[in-house]
Amino acid sequence: MKALKLHGIQDLKLEEAEKPTPAPGEALVRVTAVGICGSDLHWFADGSTGDGGITQPFVLGHEFAGVVEQGEKRGMRVAVDPHIPCGTCEFCLEGNPNLCVDHTFAGQAPQDGALRTYLTWPEENLHPLPDSISDQGGAMLEPLGVAIHTVDLGKLRVGMTVGVFGCGPIGLLVLQLARLAGAAAVFATDRLPHRLEAAKAYGAEETFLVGHTEESREILARTGGRGLDVCFEVAGDNLAVEAAVKACKPGGRVVLCGIPADNRTSFTASTARRKGLTIKMVRRMKHTYPRAIALVESGQIDVDGLVSHTFALEEFEQAFEVAEKREGLKVVVKP
Repeated sequence: MKALKLHGIQDLKLEEAEKPTPAPGEALVRVTAVGICGSDLHWFADGSTGDGGITQPFVLGHEFAGVVEQGEKRGMRVAVDPHIPCGTCEFCLEGNPNLCVDHTFAGQAPQDGALRTYLTWPEENLHPLPDSISDQGGAMLEPLGVAIHTVDLGKLRVGMTVGVFGCGPIGLLVLQLARLAGAAAVFATDRLPHRLEAAKAYGAEETFLVGHTEESREILARTGGRGLDVCFEVAGDNLAVEAAVKACKPGGRVVLCGIPADNRTSFTASTARRKGLTIKMVRRMKHTYPRAIALVESGQIDVDGLVSHTFALEEFEQAFEVAEKREGLKVVVKP
């Protein structure tokens, strides 16, 4: 079988690998679609996503869907939860498996991910896909799960005003969810015009091109100086964090979902302190796959429309080039 391994910074190699054999409780999965995530790009460009680094070649990819190849579930199309918690630590037992201190995560060194033809994965992490959800839609359920958890942390209520700072795929999913949750108005910012066009299509009242205007000041003006109830930062950029803090109302909530390239998040402390802001950090997701599947199956959330490019595994160089340049929205590889 084929496996795309990261050997070092910007050093991807497509190699022949042995087809894996499932252990008890695991299934052999033929991978059908893998989304390239911002964290994959961090690994590719920087050799890490914060702590740790590349100690041996490994396979990237944690947003994926596939088909079960063996056993009673053979032929079943599945979306795959990439996170395997220990299930026994304090945080798992508290119902927070996303905070597990002894977990495994696909595509997080040294654990191999999904940019390969086959993998084995725990059966309990496989979620059956209805026929109405495409393979690439199945891969998009992981970022949708992160977006659901992000919005959960924002504690949205009907009629609130919302800001989405960063309109990549997860930001656009957060925007859709905020509208679905009853937000009275959603304001969106990004550096790229085509992403702001997508934000408008998904229901943003107003959009602001970063670098061409001081978006926080514009948002405050649009809200009569009051500010926004909830601000979601989904850019992985400290300028976006700063803008979210400035645009949020006194007593509001700022939810930080983006992963900064330099592993640092900063903002003006006096602004956040004087406003008495609640600041929440997003750690992946928890218990969101069933909700994500239901939202896509019912047509309430669009994921296929976010996929702008698809490539074969052999076209990995072009796939990562397009993803790094942010030429579209979501890049999906189909092994």
